[in-house]
Amino acid sequence: MAAGRATDTAAAISSKPAPDNVRGPAGTVLRPFPAAAEVPADRIPSAQESPASQIDARDSFAVTALADIIDRSLHAAGARFTAGLSPAALAHAYLDWVTHLTYAPGKRVQLVDKATRKAVRFANYASRCAVAGHEAPCCIEPLPQDKRFAGEGWHKWPYNLVHQAFLLHQQWWHNATTGIRGVTKQHESMVEFTSRQILDTFSPSNFILTNPEVLQHTFKNGGMNLVRGLQNLVEDWERSISGKKPVGTENFVVGRDLAVTPGKVIYRNRLIELIQYAPATDRVRPEPVLIVPAWIMKYYILDLSPQNSLVKYLTQQGFTVFMISWKNPGPDDRDLGMNDYRTLGPMAALDALGAVVPDRKVHAVGYCLGGTLLAITAAAMARDGDDRLKSLTMFAAQTDFTEAGELMLFINEGQLAFLEDMMWEQGFLDSRQMAGAFQMLRSNDLVWSRIVREYLMGERQPMTDLMAWNADATRMPYRMHSEYLRRLFLDNDLAEGRFEAGDKPVALTDVRVPIFAVGTERDHVAPWRSTYKIHLLTDTEVTYLLTTGGHNVGIVSEPNGRARSFRVMTKNASDRYVDPATWLVQAAQKQGSWWPEWTAWLNARSGEPIVPPNIGGVVVPLGEAPGSYVLQE
Repeated sequence: MAAGRATDTAAAISSKPAPDNVRGPAGTVLRPFPAAAEVPADRIPSAQESPASQIDARDSFAVTALADIIDRSLHAAGARFTAGLSPAALAHAYLDWVTHLTYAPGKRVQLVDKATRKAVRFANYASRCAVAGHEAPCCIEPLPQDKRFAGEGWHKWPYNLVHQAFLLHQQWWHNATTGIRGVTKQHESMVEFTSRQILDTFSPSNFILTNPEVLQHTFKNGGMNLVRGLQNLVEDWERSISGKKPVGTENFVVGRDLAVTPGKVIYRNRLIELIQYAPATDRVRPEPVLIVPAWIMKYYILDLSPQNSLVKYLTQQGFTVFMISWKNPGPDDRDLGMNDYRTLGPMAALDALGAVVPDRKVHAVGYCLGGTLLAITAAAMARDGDDRLKSLTMFAAQTDFTEAGELMLFINEGQLAFLEDMMWEQGFLDSRQMAGAFQMLRSNDLVWSRIVREYLMGERQPMTDLMAWNADATRMPYRMHSEYLRRLFLDNDLAEGRFEAGDKPVALTDVRVPIFAVGTERDHVAPWRSTYKIHLLTDTEVTYLLTTGGHNVGIVSEPNGRARSFRVMTKNASDRYVDPATWLVQAAQKQGSWWPEWTAWLNARSGEPIVPPNIGGVVVPLGEAPGSYVLQE
């Protein structure tokens, strides 16, 4: 791949400089050589220079291109061994930490004092255990979300001492990596997070001899659990290197078990297929619902099994539903940018939808990254006088990225440059690389607990429809992902009015349609306080709903399912701002799924029911749902 890019570069050197429209945001170069404008002025030949000087200048272009190829190829190769994390960015963070710690003798004295007091507490606890046995109260309790040591065996000797010593050690390292004056907030968070990940690797729960639950299970099964665990490990390794999906996903086939709500593909371009779903009622609301899912995931999370399909639920409530299904991009799509996703995505879908239900305003819905794109689209439409939207709904979608959760830990110039070099070589961000980043954010839940359960206990967790969907990941085009990370995460251009759509900036304050925003309590991808900032960025009616669950489980909240609850409150355009802490106190709490609350909100903003429109209108459908793009590996 690097050789191919070198050939492209060599051809480009002999041609005129590329136009500015191939440059990314904030000066990001989306090709492996610099534009003429980036070359120092003293290296650009002028009409007065001699032919020899011009030859020297051309040589400097060649050297620059070669140097760029070497550096990018080296970084791309290194990224394969670092899971996409930049060693330079991580080293910079640790250097910042250790330098300031070196010049903080008071902090070091404090750490010595904390270590001494923790040692005394532990010795005290050990002596009480010798007298009272496992009934002695613990000297430190794990965090509420830490379930590793909840079992009864962890409170018996010697495992009570083992896990208590580990938790004290972990707490000391938290004290050592935080609260040092002068360390930047991001570097502090990176060091604390990385140190925690390293410590979690050596947790006593991860090893046979220090995990009482694994030992008890091993004695009970005569060691056969370890045999089964080894078989599971070999099977998973074989599937991983051969590119196969996890065990059990073969029982969840798209179009047979998942994404089975009846519908047809009515439109297709190089980036999307548009699905129109068949009506489930005799009459429907005149305003259709257009759903824009994130392209970081397959669309059918909103159309999983029949019992938990949001699409099916909407059709049963009397709505005409359209869904975008994104193409899974490959190397040829490397130059697709955010503006391409806007024009070929929601804008193209609105045009196609208009041919089916002409002169009807649309309830637009966006999920995660799709919600962010939909907010940009709505702002651009409002700026340009396009009034086709009736309302705007965003599921776990961010518009201000200053508090975008733990993903922000590694969003800086050094990390993004390293990530861009990795994507430059292959033309996209691979799904496994992306999945690894999300797993790292919740390593105890998604990595170590799974290793203990499947490889030490020898027990396979039954595959579910949501797990099968999660294993059906997608890729991200080079240019789009670079623009997304730089302009939204790093520079926060959308919230600050610098993000351009159609070569002109957009402002969310232009959006005047009512907004329904959903946040989830345990969201690691789009923390609810981040999604709540839609109140600060718009001057329209905003209904905000906070539901239990995480980024995916909180959204897939079918009625009559597991126990659920949510809070909801509406802020009118003329109301004063309410901060998140006050909102939590004032918002009404309700039991059950939030889906009926949302559909009631849609109904209140819809016209009287009419006869359902024909699927595709006057256009002959291209095929049955779920279409072909969703099946691309």
